[in-house]
Amino acid sequence: MSEELKDEVEAINSIYGDGCLVQSSEDSNVYILTPPEESASLRIEFPPGYPQEPPVVIGTNSTGDHGKRGDAARELEMFREVVGSVYEPGMVCLFDAIEDLKRRLEEFAELEHLQQEEEAAAATPEVADEPSLPPAQDPMAIAMSIEEPPWIISDPFVELKSVFVARCANVSSTAEAEGFLQHLLATDKKVRIATHNITAWRIKGPNNTSFQDCNDDGETAAGGRLLHLMQLMDIWDCMVIVTRWYGGHKLGPRRFALINQAARDAFVKAGFVPEPSAGKKKGSGK
Repeated sequence: MSEELKDEVEAINSIYGDGCLVQSSEDSNVYILTPPEESASLRIEFPPGYPQEPPVVIGTNSTGDHGKRGDAARELEMFREVVGSVYEPGMVCLFDAIEDLKRRLEEFAELEHLQQEEEAAAATPEVADEPSLPPAQDPMAIAMSIEEPPWIISDPFVELKSVFVARCANVSSTAEAEGFLQHLLATDKKVRIATHNITAWRIKGPNNTSFQDCNDDGETAAGGRLLHLMQLMDIWDCMVIVTRWYGGHKLGPRRFALINQAARDAFVKAGFVPEPSAGKKKGSGK
């Protein structure tokens, strides 16, 4: 087993739970993958040259006890497609493939649900003089109706193949901050399938009120640290989102420094804090 594959197996099981990716037998290149929230499992072969060579999705290992007829075959076909789309020579790809599979299955389930509702509505006789309820508003449609937020984006910070990018913007209300976040997730696929999108905002309201909040998005304690950075820098009427793409290697506490570095870079570029003068010399008194 290559070091890259060993790290990837450890990372996948730490993210999705023990048993998500297991070796089919000792010294075998074949692994059993049970995608999160799915009962079916898949057989994947990792050639000795992986990740320079792509993994091979051999077939279905188990159809599970709760799936409907045809589910396993559909998931197998989808996973073959996503592996082919996300794999790049020399880069581990399983995390991106799993996240893309989850997204496709969610979209399929939503479409299937809508079709069932339409069929049920068509089969229900109309009732005269009964007022109709307004259709439920689609959160994706609401997000798409918002104008492009005025993001200021940091330089990317890369360590052991993990990539951190921050973006910040002026906001005047918590609703606006929520809308900006949803717009970003709706319009940027790369951000949407990232490992974490850590958020924080601080807003001054009317009558000396203030609002501040944060969200770890699975990166435990990262949101609170990001909010603390904003407090230390006395930044108000601003939101920040730090996106992390996991690179297959654990960074330990170092990840928090990288998250804050990316956020600080975005704050400086946006003018929320003064950028250090390059011409000022230490001890010059000027």
